[in-house]
Amino acid sequence: MPTEAIQHIRRMRGGAQAHLMRCSDGYFYVVKFRNNPQHLRVLANEMFASRLAHLVGLPVPEGEVVEVNDWLIEHTPELSIQLPHSTIRCQAGLQFGSKYVLDPLEGHVIDYLPVEMLGGVRNLETFAGVLALDKWTGNADGRQAAFWKRKWEKKYTASFIDQGYCFNAGKWTFPDYPLHGVYARNEVYEGVSGWKSFEPWLSNVEQISNAVVWGVAKAIPPEWYSDQWGELELLVVALLSRRIIVRRLIEDFRQSPRRPFPGWSTAC
Repeated sequence: MPTEAIQHIRRMRGGAQAHLMRCSDGYFYVVKFRNNPQHLRVLANEMFASRLAHLVGLPVPEGEVVEVNDWLIEHTPELSIQLPHSTIRCQAGLQFGSKYVLDPLEGHVIDYLPVEMLGGVRNLETFAGVLALDKWTGNADGRQAAFWKRKWEKKYTASFIDQGYCFNAGKWTFPDYPLHGVYARNEVYEGVSGWKSFEPWLSNVEQISNAVVWGVAKAIPPEWYSDQWGELELLVVALLSRRIIVRRLIEDFRQSPRRPFPGWSTAC
């Protein structure tokens, strides 16, 4: 059963023009709407990639189906989509919701940390893990992260957000450029010393079973991919075949002009 949106909080930044909303289960969600400016399939991508990330063992917010009814949209002027030459209302129905990483009253959430503060992130090593996921799923955007800490904590925790451009957004293809799906700052990769730095996440990607991936795909609401099950089947088949090339794709990034892994050793 989907959770129901009951209150609009604020508009979020980003190309999908998502909205932060409080829902009937008591949690806050970043909600992307079906008529977002990027593509309908962005919702399918978000659910597919975020649930795969959980299975691989990465810190990604839970993805849920969120129902937004007509009454709430009609009585909330802020629930709109800004197009280049017009403004339209958000579409009612089943949307994708990413659980907000922290209750806004419990602490602090930011989407950028200065380089000098990255050493204070308690799980910085997971940036190597999410790189493996992004290469597998063909993330055509830069890797996005949210950093959060509760009021009494000194260190931030990274959570990986915005999976909408996995599978190349609405195209469902895999262009595989070396700098696709990587974080903007090399400093998050300074601890990478070799292949062992990608564990256990890389092995989890390579060993994930066909049945598990198919099960995740089948749970995606059909209206998020226009009931084109054949297209989703082709995507899953391609995704499963890519498990064996993830190491090569990481190697392509390692040898790119970014030179992201200064501590790399062939012995590790």
